[in-house]
Amino acid sequence: MDSWIHPGLLYILGAFLIPFLPGRYKQVYLLALPAYAFYHVLQMTPGVYGSFQYLGFDIVIGRVDKLSLVFAHVFTLMSFLGFLYGIHVKDDGQHMAACFYIGGSLGVTFAGDYLTVFIFWEMMAFGSVFLVWARKAPASTAAGYRYLLMHIFGGLLLLGGIFLRYQHTGNLDFVLIPEAGAGLAEYLILAGFALNAAVFPLHAWLPDAYPEATVTGAVFMCAYTTKTAVYVLARAFPGYDVLAVMGVVMTIYGVCYATIENDMRRILSYHIISQVGYMVAGVGIGTELALNGACAHAYAHILYKALLFMGAGAVIEMTGRSKLNELGGLYKYMPLALIFYVVGGISISGFPFFSGFVSKSLIVAGAGEAHHPVLMVLMLLASVGTFLSVGLKLPYFAWFGKDSGLRPQEPPKNMLWAMGLTSFLCFFIGIYPQALYALLPFPVTYHPYSGPHFSETVQILLFTGLGFFLLLKKLTPEAKINLDFDWFYRQALAGFMWFDNKAIQGADSWWSELYRTVGLKITMVFAWGLARFDRWGIDGVVDNVAYGTRGLGNRFRAVQSGNIQNYLALAMLVFFVVIGVFILW
Repeated sequence: MDSWIHPGLLYILGAFLIPFLPGRYKQVYLLALPAYAFYHVLQMTPGVYGSFQYLGFDIVIGRVDKLSLVFAHVFTLMSFLGFLYGIHVKDDGQHMAACFYIGGSLGVTFAGDYLTVFIFWEMMAFGSVFLVWARKAPASTAAGYRYLLMHIFGGLLLLGGIFLRYQHTGNLDFVLIPEAGAGLAEYLILAGFALNAAVFPLHAWLPDAYPEATVTGAVFMCAYTTKTAVYVLARAFPGYDVLAVMGVVMTIYGVCYATIENDMRRILSYHIISQVGYMVAGVGIGTELALNGACAHAYAHILYKALLFMGAGAVIEMTGRSKLNELGGLYKYMPLALIFYVVGGISISGFPFFSGFVSKSLIVAGAGEAHHPVLMVLMLLASVGTFLSVGLKLPYFAWFGKDSGLRPQEPPKNMLWAMGLTSFLCFFIGIYPQALYALLPFPVTYHPYSGPHFSETVQILLFTGLGFFLLLKKLTPEAKINLDFDWFYRQALAGFMWFDNKAIQGADSWWSELYRTVGLKITMVFAWGLARFDRWGIDGVVDNVAYGTRGLGNRFRAVQSGNIQNYLALAMLVFFVVIGVFILW
């Protein structure tokens, strides 16, 4: 295309117009903005746009290739669905924050240098935190601050790595970094990216903050931060063994915690960790098949995870509750929300004919192709926990189970439309995977609907369903809090505060008391000595010289009689005295 407009800037600049638009015009605008951005992405052709020099740096804000296009495609599509879901919200601040958040994500996606990456990276953090604070609850405020602190820490890791890499290479190009040539700078950058991807043990911010966001804010948050991190990892760090291992750890860790959770959005948040683990593992495996799988799964995950958060958000919106032990019997009153949620649940579980089936299997097949049988088996195992917690436990205890006595209505129509469209996309990708495969960075020869894969998946799902009903009593949600790895962060912070109160503050108090009792007296004695010296030393010398000069002047004034003979006699006396001294000398 001849003219290239940065989609991220459309959202960033477009955000400032939101407060000035009334009623229906604002709603139309909130849908037209992402629709135009999506259309613009569809028209893009690979190339470099927006390249210029700034302070001696080569800045590229528009690198378009197959990798950036697949993420831009789903990011703009998701923004339309997200705004449709939240179009009834009257809070302009939420809509503006979402625009900055999406714009920052797209800015990272098209960045060709690390300076541009860092600027948009930080914009994502500051845009998204307002979606947490917008809930205006004490728990949300506290979670937002913790979320922001963690992302500032990640940003500092990233910035430190960028500085060191620039010092070493002399450029800021955002390109693939071979594992063999990686040093401290590269691993700092990797750590900064990994934090946003919620890689264990840097993951606890996600289930801490996402459940505290607004109903619509959580839908946006589940789509962008972690998937943007997957993009930058795929861009710069494919083939890193540490990512393959940690990704698989994430898949198991996330489903284990999701299985024992009680809060709907905490369950879904832990499943973000698990599902992003598949993507991180795919990036770590690093083959074309595995990288295609990471990108395809990111695309599918954004849609079905947003659908799951939409379904959970609909329940929260209409009941004001999110704990499974406080819900039940909603299927009579919210049947459409249930149907749409179930579509998301079976999609994430990898049911045939739904999106998860055709995306997750690419990564598992990539692990097998790269001769990583242990990773492949563990990823298959994680899919059991996915169906168990998200596909069975959550909908059963929220919509069925014991009757909670709640009598809610279906959510607003715009929320239902958003869930309906997203459900259609999950189904469409499942039955026509080529529509997704055509967007991937490398050619795809994989066929998901092979006999072995189909039968293997069906068997896993059937046995998982059987296990759920056999263990139903054990899986009954309880009103409890599960400790995660952030317990160590909090204990370390508590320890530092204790050290500050007992040691640092104690030392400060001791020093202050020492100064008051000893130092202050020494200072006063020293000041008294200086005062005496000033009075008798400096002032005494100056005053005595002045007094002496005045006395001498008085003596000479007495000699001045006005008689010229006396003056001549005095002059002669002085002359002879000088001559005498000279002769004697």
